[in-house]
Amino acid sequence: MPHFTVRPATRTDEAAILEILPRLADFNLPESRNPDHLWQGDAAMLAEWASGSRTDMNVFVAEDDSACIVGSSIVSLREELLSHEPSAHLEVLVLAKSAEGQGLGKRLIAAAEEYAKSHGAITMTLHVFDSNNRARSLYEKCGFNAELLRYIKPL
Repeated sequence: MPHFTVRPATRTDEAAILEILPRLADFNLPESRNPDHLWQGDAAMLAEWASGSRTDMNVFVAEDDSACIVGSSIVSLREELLSHEPSAHLEVLVLAKSAEGQGLGKRLIAAAEEYAKSHGAITMTLHVFDSNNRARSLYEKCGFNAELLRYIKPL
């Protein structure tokens, strides 16, 4: 059984995280959606963090025994949408296919939660596609509850 380490990312981890970001679209995506749109904005946000211009967020990585990055979580600090209380948003949770089923998603979420709590957040939000059953199952196991539904209609 491989051993994995979860740690805060460094700016030198950016390229390795970028390699796995396309996995964010690896589910039954609605036909009207371009898979690249699911991760390119996150890639831009990661670049801002790596440049030092996003001090409101942190990035965590999971490494395997050979120090290869196989997962990442990105969390930003932001006001909660409705209550305006201190909150955080799980921007990204991504794993390489080879790292699935090892408990790394839970560990990366826990790292993001600890960061958020240590910076005063009292809640954490995230967005997930309704059809992403694998991710929804994990989030529910980690204590997240579905709250709002977003509808879209092509015009």
